[in-house]
Amino acid sequence: MQAFSKTLESGEFVVTAELNPPKGTDLGPLFERAEMLRGWVDAFNLTDSAGANMTMTPVAVAHKLLDRGIEPIVQFTGRDRNRIALEGDMLAAYALGVTNLLCMSGDPPGAGDHPDAVGVFDLRAETLLEAATKLNAGADLHGNRLSGATVLFAGAVVNPGADDVERELARMEDKARLGAAFFQTQGVYDPSAFESFMARAGEFGVPVLAGVIVLKSARMARFLNSRLPGVNVPQPLIDEMEAAADPSAAGVEIAARHIRELRGMCDGVHVMTIGGEARIPAILAAAGLEKRAETPQSV
Repeated sequence: MQAFSKTLESGEFVVTAELNPPKGTDLGPLFERAEMLRGWVDAFNLTDSAGANMTMTPVAVAHKLLDRGIEPIVQFTGRDRNRIALEGDMLAAYALGVTNLLCMSGDPPGAGDHPDAVGVFDLRAETLLEAATKLNAGADLHGNRLSGATVLFAGAVVNPGADDVERELARMEDKARLGAAFFQTQGVYDPSAFESFMARAGEFGVPVLAGVIVLKSARMARFLNSRLPGVNVPQPLIDEMEAAADPSAAGVEIAARHIRELRGMCDGVHVMTIGGEARIPAILAAAGLEKRAETPQSV
């Protein structure tokens, strides 16, 4: 197992962040961002063609990060590949030393830069988790034995702001039953509502990392409200961003404030900056979190 799982098991407050593999072959900027956040961030989600926009396969990027002693979490989506390919990719990830996965259904292809692509969706998040659990037990989804099992640490996503919270909690319970070892949430802007959600979600006994989408402007806040299901930036926060002389600084302060409030409710945070990774150290420092003296190496 890699350091991410050990940090979660230790009870320390965990910080993850998101990096997008390049649309091309130049990994230099991604490596620079990861190095800049070494010690601040415990593991990096590598997206799987986020928004259905084609990018480099994240397993390759994860392997390169491991070579640098940086912890990756590879997103696996059911959008582009069938179960044969997905199970094969999980085996390949494990062979390359990549054990942290995040299982997701994926965005529809029509929203991305290849709108004519055909979505596969042979497996959804729950069945991806089931596949990882079975591979760990030494078999594939159809019960065929493997010549060597995996040791995958697979997580899933949950949306505390979903319109149908009861359905979301039921899906979360199913994901936990099927082997989810951790959860990362959609962006949280109402810590009080999140506390109520966690009163139920905590019963599943699986670590939860609250999502923190860092605001850049009032316009961005309105865009999230209109385009991102389950995200609701309250009007007072929009007004705060609107009135700020420096919206970027206001976004840092709001994110830090929310992390301080969330610390007692969950096991960590998943910080999403959408290209603004340079702000993460300031956010975490303002939230009272310290840079780790040494980032544990994968073993």
